[in-house]
Amino acid sequence: MNKRLEIYTDGSSLGNPGPGGFGVAIVEDNKIIKEIGGGERDTTNNRMELSGAIHALRYLSKIDFNKCEIFADSSYVLNGVTSWVHGWEKNGWKTANKKPVLNQDLWKELVLLDRQLAGKITWSKVKGHSGHVYNDKADEIATTWAGKYK
Repeated sequence: MNKRLEIYTDGSSLGNPGPGGFGVAIVEDNKIIKEIGGGERDTTNNRMELSGAIHALRYLSKIDFNKCEIFADSSYVLNGVTSWVHGWEKNGWKTANKKPVLNQDLWKELVLLDRQLAGKITWSKVKGHSGHVYNDKADEIATTWAGKYK
């Protein structure tokens, strides 16, 4: 088996806080093979960005694959999962300013899933709202879900 995937994640909120949604587009051989979305009535954009990434990793944890590159347009998610989390853990889930890390519940789940899939996934930045077809699809899913909670 040589299954290689790309996953695009996005989050949206109409107001911050406000109704929000997340979207995930899973791509194999330049085709979207699965879409995942959901939302909440009262949330923030960052929580929805994290939720998209978590749902992508939950999906990956249930399937067979070799490699997956996960694309997000959220610097918050990318910096958090690849860098900031190490300091947060060392500091007892406190920021450099000694304040509790926001969205800790979601960060802890994301980090756990990320570590379970270590060696099989990489994280990459994609420019949001730039006409990238798969990122635009993740955004469309996220905003559609956010709209359901208006």
